[in-house]
Amino acid sequence: MLLKKISALILALGFTAICAYPLRAADPLHVRIDTFIENKAKAESIPIAGTASDAEFLRRVYLDFAGTLPTVAEAKAFFIDPATDKRLKQIDKLLGATTYAARMADQFDVMFMERLGENADWSNYLIGSFNKNKPYNQMIQEILRADSKDTANVGSAFWISKRLEHYGQQPVDYPALTRDVGRLFLGKNLQCAECHDHLFIDDYKQQDFQGLSAFLKNAYLVDAEKMIVAEKPTTEKTSFTSVFTRVEKATGPALPGLMMVEIPMFPKGMEFLVPPDKKTKEPGVPKFRTLVALSEQLPVASNKDFARNAVNRLWFGLMGVGLVHPLDLYHSRNVGSHPQLLELLATEFAAHNFDIKWFLRELALTKTYQRSSLTPVGIEPPETRYFTLAAEKRLSTDQLLTAVLAATGADSKIAPTLRPKFLKAFANQPREPEDEIAPSLRSALFLLHDTAVLDLVKPKPGNLIERVAKLDDQAAIDELFLAILCREPTAEERKVTSALLSKHKAQKSETIGRLAWSLLASMEFGVNH
Repeated sequence: MLLKKISALILALGFTAICAYPLRAADPLHVRIDTFIENKAKAESIPIAGTASDAEFLRRVYLDFAGTLPTVAEAKAFFIDPATDKRLKQIDKLLGATTYAARMADQFDVMFMERLGENADWSNYLIGSFNKNKPYNQMIQEILRADSKDTANVGSAFWISKRLEHYGQQPVDYPALTRDVGRLFLGKNLQCAECHDHLFIDDYKQQDFQGLSAFLKNAYLVDAEKMIVAEKPTTEKTSFTSVFTRVEKATGPALPGLMMVEIPMFPKGMEFLVPPDKKTKEPGVPKFRTLVALSEQLPVASNKDFARNAVNRLWFGLMGVGLVHPLDLYHSRNVGSHPQLLELLATEFAAHNFDIKWFLRELALTKTYQRSSLTPVGIEPPETRYFTLAAEKRLSTDQLLTAVLAATGADSKIAPTLRPKFLKAFANQPREPEDEIAPSLRSALFLLHDTAVLDLVKPKPGNLIERVAKLDDQAAIDELFLAILCREPTAEERKVTSALLSKHKAQKSETIGRLAWSLLASMEFGVNH
């Protein structure tokens, strides 16, 4: 009797009753994902939030797959659509739209470059890859190979070439390059294992850092503008000594936990497939290229670190929190919130030829992705690691800018002018992952005082403010909320805004502009939830 009362109370409070479900291999991946999430919640007595409203879902899926907001007309049409499969259709529509590639390019640029720099060829490479639905492992192989002569993938060398830049007497930061390969492609931050075994993570050994470094230490930048990366011949193992043991060791190129790559020996003067040419300044091509070896050994299905990291980062992109978090600290004492699910995702992703679009679709179809981010009053929100409540996700700078322009009905041609300002106000410093919501004074001051931003909420022909000012007060309020927050106002919001418009009837356009600004500057607008 007590159990029935508790279940009834949970349902009354807006949560789903929790029951265990059997895991069946024949089920689609999205069903198996939900089974793992819900069974863990049951085992630990964690309440599960109900399904997101149509408004919450629509805004979320548009920002995730299109990088912008739905129009008011699109939102209204979706809300009144009685079809039971309208969410599935909406997901497929956005995955098939031209905006998908640009959104994914933005996400991967922020994730992989971490604001180190921008390059038009690199952006075009990412957009082209997502337009073709290029397999994830193929993209990483092309990036690591850093072949500037690969005309089919111009721009792929930017990831490495940018990290090989140095200025004045400053040396190339090879340790940072090694760290970034480990962090971003293997999910392991080996930085603190450069000079000795990691002091706090037993799995991270100095051998891991030095073996990975051996793939990279002979690469150098010939031409930054043309992204030409060359390599010196690798003829011997890398020697290293722990600052604690003082025991000298040596390693050839080796990925963590995998076999060392054999360094082939060539007669002196015969190390090059294409010899260097001083007259033409051609750097030459060694017969044994460690970057090629890295590109062939790292992004493969048999490399579990690679597959796990790939799905964890894609999961983070939609769910807002990684199964392993921080994203670059996978080890035996941090195997993730749902280790069996992580292994399943890695296996399935590899089995489906690292098909990004297929994988994202499966994630979006889950009840886990489509849960509400709201908890009833008086209920303590479950921890994000359970994924029983939708997490709030930080918008990237480009998502935020595009959403602002879409909401206000501004001309998209002004985006290139505004973008540097938005980057300065909202983007992190180089090499700082943008994986947390981090409000700052500089972003608040920017929204308060920047004339270009304030100009967006002034009435102009065809923009939101001009359009809404022509409506009666109640219709104007509804239109504002739908255009900016993709939802109707609550009763309290309607009461407050109605009173404000009634009080300032003579300055209706200006008042509507101020209301629009307050919604644009809200935390609700600045995150995907």
